[in-house]
Amino acid sequence: MVTVVGYGEHVNNTNVLARTGRLEALDVVRGIAIVGTLATNVWVFSHPWGLLGMLSAPVLPDESRGEAAAQLALMAVAQGKFLALLSLTFGVGLAIQHRSAARHHRRWPGRYLWRAALLFIDGLVNYVLIAEFDVLMGYAVTAAVVSFLLLTRPRAQRALIVAFGAIHIAMITLLVIALTALPGADAEVSLPEARSPYATESFFGLAAFRLDNVIVFRAEPVLIGFLSLAMFLAGAALFRAGVFSADGARLRARLMIIGACAVPVDLLLAMSASSVGLLLERYVVAPVVALGLLGMVVELCLRRGTSGWFGRRATEMGRVALSAYLLQNLLGGALFYGWGFGLASSLSAWRVPVTVAAFLLITAVVATAAHLWLRRFAAGPVEWLWRAAADLGAHGRA
Repeated sequence: MVTVVGYGEHVNNTNVLARTGRLEALDVVRGIAIVGTLATNVWVFSHPWGLLGMLSAPVLPDESRGEAAAQLALMAVAQGKFLALLSLTFGVGLAIQHRSAARHHRRWPGRYLWRAALLFIDGLVNYVLIAEFDVLMGYAVTAAVVSFLLLTRPRAQRALIVAFGAIHIAMITLLVIALTALPGADAEVSLPEARSPYATESFFGLAAFRLDNVIVFRAEPVLIGFLSLAMFLAGAALFRAGVFSADGARLRARLMIIGACAVPVDLLLAMSASSVGLLLERYVVAPVVALGLLGMVVELCLRRGTSGWFGRRATEMGRVALSAYLLQNLLGGALFYGWGFGLASSLSAWRVPVTVAAFLLITAVVATAAHLWLRRFAAGPVEWLWRAAADLGAHGRA
């Protein structure tokens, strides 16, 4: 990874910023990452036992071999890759804001720390009221740390990427050894016979349930803390290396080759349907695939532009990424939980087709909402509120 992110460090990305001041290819990548997180999370929504069920038995006991294979293959398409891709885009965004602060002689991280605090609050609200697998709280903490690390020299940041990545791999390796060596640690867990709280609890009842199980539900952000640091810094380094510029074709090609080599391993681990396979796929191999996705999407944007129908929809989703993320989680809960339509329990026998249909429906609704909203407003509703609160907090401390 050192060689990849260090290539072309001198390339200037300023000329690839759109006339609006936005990097259009970055909006496209971010929009795709948001939809990709839904492709992962929708399987959590459709499980009768939610995240607890996905952690213990992602494939339901009454599913046929064909249904199980189809589910595992569909999950493999998104598992871990778009979370890592979203982490990369956060790092790119941080690098852009850092560069802007330096250009305008503003203190860094300065007011950005207030923005990170507001992002944490957004994540807390999302966790308690909407989805226990929220990533925003972890991203807020990671962004605050990386904002200081960006003050170091690029060479030091590359060394930190390697160090954080090595620590993360060591942690996952220890978990794999534990699951392999301890008797019964990787055995399939039977789901309780009692009805799931996701089917029986009210909206606020589920909020209380998330608070009661905060240690279990918040374990993943801790587990991937060093990975997030590495991916944020990698995104910033790739931006400086010119991955979004016309001169970065060689860098993008190298990323695509690396990602393509990881795909067969990723699929093999996903189809194993084991805890060890899931750990290695989601937390080791998928981030490598995400690097290839970044290179491929940016290359397509630069070759074909972002003005086509798909490019415009992805750009719109990327511009309202925070609002879209919260809305798609809210819609997922409304479709599958007991306080809504309760499809997770009532249609569990048709889980695979129902989950795919729900993904398509939610994506269409969120994309349409983003399109209609941006016809009248420049930013998403949550983005506007977030920036207004950030500006208010910055002025209040001035």
